[in-house]
Amino acid sequence: MREIPGRRRRLLSKRNGGRPELLDQALTFATQWQWPVLPGVAPDPQGCARCGCPDPECVVPGAHPFDPGLLAATTDERMVRWWWTNRPTAPIVLATGGGAPCAVSLPALAASRALAALDRTGMRLGPVVAAPHRWAILVAPYSMEQLGELLYAKDFVPGSLRFHGEGGYLALPPSETGHGAIRWERAPLPGSAAPWVPGVEAVVDAVVDALTRTGVSAPEF
Repeated sequence: MREIPGRRRRLLSKRNGGRPELLDQALTFATQWQWPVLPGVAPDPQGCARCGCPDPECVVPGAHPFDPGLLAATTDERMVRWWWTNRPTAPIVLATGGGAPCAVSLPALAASRALAALDRTGMRLGPVVAAPHRWAILVAPYSMEQLGELLYAKDFVPGSLRFHGEGGYLALPPSETGHGAIRWERAPLPGSAAPWVPGVEAVVDAVVDALTRTGVSAPEF
């Protein structure tokens, strides 16, 4: 009996000490949703909070690209298969911007309270990525000019907000990083099409308003 490719891929990944769901999810992002991805730096096995990159002070251990660099991000199925066959535990990193989603991130506690406030207003959100210390709300692609005009028009923008736009990156589930697991706080709806994401203006307006109304003081980390 011929073995189906999916089963063979899972067996090979297990033999290599990997997690087959990483390859499966990377393929979904790249081939079904057309999100350009690449493998991130794995955490240093000698220290769970350290990165495998040369920087001993790396603040995002395992959650960033290094070799290959960010410009190598692709939607090509063969390249994605090759990467995660050879690096089966590598985190999945999304290259934000261009045709791919961007993101707005903030510290986890502030994000949890902001999302609860947004739910009370009935605002529609797309997927939300949760790392142990920060959550990221995926938004539609935006330009730096668009973001600059948006922030300039604000009287106040919390310094803890970070923007992952063109030339940026974001680790995606089910990656494991030096700070812990990356998961979906709001998972994409099942289906083959790329999930819907809101515009950056609506998210920034709502998050800033929610943080102001709830009196959340979000630390900058």
